[in-house]
Amino acid sequence: MDSHTYPVTRTDAEWRARLTPEQYAVMRNHGTERPGSCALLHEKRAGTFSCAGCDQPLFESKLKFESGTGWPSFNDPVAGSVETTVDRSYGMVRTECHCARCGSHLGHVFEDGPPPTGLRYCINGVALKFEPAA
Repeated sequence: MDSHTYPVTRTDAEWRARLTPEQYAVMRNHGTERPGSCALLHEKRAGTFSCAGCDQPLFESKLKFESGTGWPSFNDPVAGSVETTVDRSYGMVRTECHCARCGSHLGHVFEDGPPPTGLRYCINGVALKFEPAA
């Protein structure tokens, strides 16, 4: 993780107790889940996708779209919920996105999404929790 201080902080032991091993690998060690492996990829109900690490609302279902990539994709996050950094891993330059509240790695954002934003927030499903609308 970077040296930025987030509003929600936990010890490594607390993160390991809160997250599954797959969530820990993705969210705390910048991993990536297998494409097509998460049930949230196919979630179509109205509701909110929140951070599995701290419960902060991140994305509204109305901005979710099928990108064909194998990961849940969104046009735009909830205002102020996601921050970005430059990711130079694997010999490429990408824009990483992480939770603004706890710093957990969520995925990456690309400039090949549909209107109106033209953005594709490509998010690891294990980093999300879904709460259906009431």
